[in-house]
Formats: sequence, structure tokens, C-alpha cells
Amino acid sequence: MSTYYLNACGIVCALGASHAEVKARLYAGQPGVAPTRAWTPDRELPLGCVLAELPQLAHLPPVQRSRNNALVLAALAQIRPAVDAAIARHGADRVGVVIGTSTSGIGETEHAIRTYATQGVLPDDFQYDRQEMGSPAVMLARELGVAGPAYVHSSACSSSAKAMASAARLIKMGLCDAVVTGGADSLCTFTVAGFASLESVSAALCNPMSANRNGINIGEGAALFLMTADADAGDGADTGAAVALMGWGESSDGHHMSAPDPTGAGAALAMTQALQRAGVAAGEVDYINMHGTATPQNDAMESRVIAALFGEQVPVSSTKPFTGHTLGAAAAIEAALCWLAMQDDNRQGRLPPHLWDGVFDPALPRLNLAAPGASLGRPLRRVLSSSFAFGGSNAALVLGCVP
Repeated sequence: MSTYYLNACGIVCALGASHAEVKARLYAGQPGVAPTRAWTPDRELPLGCVLAELPQLAHLPPVQRSRNNALVLAALAQIRPAVDAAIARHGADRVGVVIGTSTSGIGETEHAIRTYATQGVLPDDFQYDRQEMGSPAVMLARELGVAGPAYVHSSACSSSAKAMASAARLIKMGLCDAVVTGGADSLCTFTVAGFASLESVSAALCNPMSANRNGINIGEGAALFLMTADADAGDGADTGAAVALMGWGESSDGHHMSAPDPTGAGAALAMTQALQRAGVAAGEVDYINMHGTATPQNDAMESRVIAALFGEQVPVSSTKPFTGHTLGAAAAIEAALCWLAMQDDNRQGRLPPHLWDGVFDPALPRLNLAAPGASLGRPLRRVLSSSFAFGGSNAALVLGCVP
């Protein structure tokens, strides 16, 4: 059984732009989602906005200058020494880039169209192909000077889970020795309005698994990992616990354009595949990071699948109230939260808490929702993170601490 080490992790989201910031707010139970009119001038909505100052993009070609790519560079900055060491060790042609996204440069196109609507001309720097989905991978490959495979997955909310699975396959096939992988998505009016038109957006902080749940909060952010076939990042630094992507599962049930299959057959298949590929029994999973969107249909489907496969005692939580639903970046950001929880500084196994109003839905299994301050009393060894997307695109990741 192959092991794919996640030797370094960079994360920027509504909780912060460093490991310390993210962990402090996560374990304190302080959501990053907050009311704003930034993308909805006509009404206030809670969104998971990144408030940190992002890197400048003047050194990039104009076609690559987008908020999405700025988020990618912010996450990269946290792992750049390890990535540079991997490039020096393996060679530029042996390092790949696989990213998940769904927005790319759409926000910049929105700005251009607004300018056209008010002034009758497009901005001088407008480039239509700035919103091309492959932009984050092309930009990263250029930034790092690598020549290995570089591409993007865009399958909505499962995008970055599939990107991480693809990164592992590149290593397994012998095409790469190291891969920079993860996901990024930026807020834009198009995304927020789209979900609002589906009547899926909550006007308050999202409330996953509650009888009162009524929709999602959209967010933005990025998370990147340096994935290799060994536990040595190559930069001489102490990376803490050796966390690996032990297994992944993917399925496509095609039940509906936007609604999940209520039977959960595709979700269950993805989780089962991930466990089997990891060689991990359901009873060995210490914690599950739910997709947990706080929509009526998703939470009903997912909770029943978890109860059927894992029982009702395994600790679970949805971290969407902390970050917002970051769409194409969601799986990578949630994997990063799990990665942080598995580091050596969390010897008591503190769990990412589940924020909600505490009102159980009697129609759903009574899962073991991790309360703020909950811990295992020992380090986390095996965790599962699930992601379910429009069109029935399902993915699950199993992360584990490896000796």
C-alpha cells in the first residue's frame, strides 16, 4: 500500500492566514463567517471573507492577475521553503501542480462588465481568458519554475479532493516525485447570486445538522500541500507529525444537477473506497469532517450515510460556519484543518468543533457532534473528510499519522 505524505500545509481562509491564527479561532469556537455587503450591496449576508492582506501580483502576466491567484500565492508562501527544497532535490521536471477551483478569475470579469455598463468601454487591462479555469495551476508552475504536469480540477465542491487524489496518482504512476496540490476559490457576485437563486443561502450563520438549518454561507480561501512519496520535506525543518493521504474515494451518481441522491449511495461508495484504499476499518476512524453544508437535503443524506457506515459514536463536525463553504477549495481547506489537528502540538486530540444551535433534527441520526472544547484525550491518528458536489460528484479523503 502506497503512502502519500503531506509534508507541508499552507492555508488562508476566513479564520486567518497562518497556522496560528486558524488554530486559535478554530479551537476557540470563533467563526470566520461574518455579515457583509461586499458582494451583495442590496442586502447584508454572512460570508467567509479573507481579510488578510494578499500578495501583490504585479510580477505576474496580466492574464494571471486575479484574487483567486492571490489566495493561492498566500497559501504557497507558507510552504515555499519546503517546495523549493523539493524542487532542488528532485528536479523541476519531477514536480507537478494539481489544483481544484471553480471561480478562477470570474471576479475580475465582473469588475470589467460593471465598468462597461457605466462607461461604455471595457478596462484597458481586461483579458477575457483571465477567468480560464486552468489559471491557478499555470500560475503556480510559472511561479515555481516547475515543468511537471500542471492542471486544474473543476468539479464544484469536490474539486480539491479530486485534485489531491490526482496528485497521489501522479506519484504512484512515477510521473512525479512531488506535487503541489490543494485548492482555491474566491468570492464573487456571480457565485453568491447563483446560490441565492437556488434558495440555498442562509441569511444567518449556517446551522449544520440542526432542525432549523436553512442553507449555506459562501466563503473563499486556499489550502496547498506538498505531497511526496516520503516523509522528508527536504528542507531540514521539523514538520511535526508525518501526516499522509492514506486513501481516497470518488464516485459520480448523477442523481440531479444540484440535489444530492437522498439514498446516499454515491457518497457511501466514495467513503467506502477511501477506507479500502487506506486499509483502514470504519471503527479505526477517530474523527469525520463532514461536508455539512447546512442545507436540508445534504445534511439528511450525509448523516444517514455516516450512521450506516461508522455508527453514531464517532466524533463528527462540519467546519462550514468557521470558513464558509469555499466551494472548489472546500475539500483542501477542510483537509488542512484536519492536518493541523493531527500535528504534534495537539497531543490531547482537540477536535474541530461543530457550531450550531443545538436543536437536533428528530428525522436524522443523532450523531456525535463535537462540542467546543471536545477532545479525544490522545492524538488523532485517522480522520476522514467528505465532499459532495453538484451533479453527484462525490469524494472522500482519509488522512493518517504514519510512523
